Amino acid sequence: MITIKNLQLNLPGFSLGPLSLEVDNGAFFTLMGPTGSGKTLLLEILAGLTRPHAGEICFAGKTVTRAQPEKRNIGLVYQDHALFPHLTVLDNITYGQRYHFQDRAKGLAFARDLMDMLGLTPLTKRRPATLSGGEKQRVALARALACKPSLMLLDEPLSSLDPQFREGLRKNLKELHRGTGTTFFMVTHDFVDALALADSAAVIRKGRIEQCGPTLDIFHRPATTFIADFVGMKNILAAEYANGLCNLDRPGSCPASLPARDTPDGKGFTALRPEDLHVSLNGGFPGHWVSLPGTVLSISRQGFSWLATVQCNGMDFVARLEHRLVLENTMDEGSSVTLGFDPASAHHIPGDRG
Repeated sequence: MITIKNLQLNLPGFSLGPLSLEVDNGAFFTLMGPTGSGKTLLLEILAGLTRPHAGEICFAGKTVTRAQPEKRNIGLVYQDHALFPHLTVLDNITYGQRYHFQDRAKGLAFARDLMDMLGLTPLTKRRPATLSGGEKQRVALARALACKPSLMLLDEPLSSLDPQFREGLRKNLKELHRGTGTTFFMVTHDFVDALALADSAAVIRKGRIEQCGPTLDIFHRPATTFIADFVGMKNILAAEYANGLCNLDRPGSCPASLPARDTPDGKGFTALRPEDLHVSLNGGFPGHWVSLPGTVLSISRQGFSWLATVQCNGMDFVARLEHRLVLENTMDEGSSVTLGFDPASAHHIPGDRG
């Protein structure tokens, strides 16, 4: 287990912490946050490359706060690979084993097993200058794992790859995690990476941990409006809560109250994901759903999908559209529509949690 207690580092213009965090042994953990939030800085502190001013770090019950990097039994993979240009793929992968006092024959056999898992065997004698970005990243992963670390630190491992290579490397990472039993600690701002790989996660903002827990909880039950916005809940609406019910904070804006049994009375926010909102030209939603008449303000393409901004009683909602509504030209800006959603898909954030 990784245990971080009251960790703090003060730099000119930025402070990390104080923060506390626990990561279970053998977990695949993801730290998410916007640029400049302190993600990589925390990773470098865990690696021993940067010393904190206060706090404690323990790996498997052993305090390593002041330990040198080579004494921590970690593997570290940066997004820029940092391979030795004069060494072959095999030599790059086995380079660090000599410093971990591994038996040469066993170390070589393990390295070749990793190469098989990552599809690197045909590249054994190649040098980094002849490799693609995805191949370099797989070599960097194999090199870090070849030393059999108890903790694998990954700094945006997929960010420099073309989209067509990302899915393959995600699969590689899942297989490596399952096959080695190593604890993975990955820094990323990519939601797909976090959802596809991590079973637990945390969100960091301005050097502080805002929420930590199961990955799906963070995406579907964010603790603050900042996290809700960060994870793609594009509809964050001011609300009033009373007697287990929620009313959107605009008179006459919502024809039905939403159930919110576990939310304390008072002001708060209701958050909805775009994919939980449905747009129809003729209604027809289930009877227990909330249905709002509205007008399409805009339609924008997002990769292979479309998002519509729909105004309902003075409030703007962002909803994901079905392909056919756009491709068949049955809906356009200015169209009169009905917006519908299941009240159970609404997430309630009590109080002034910004």
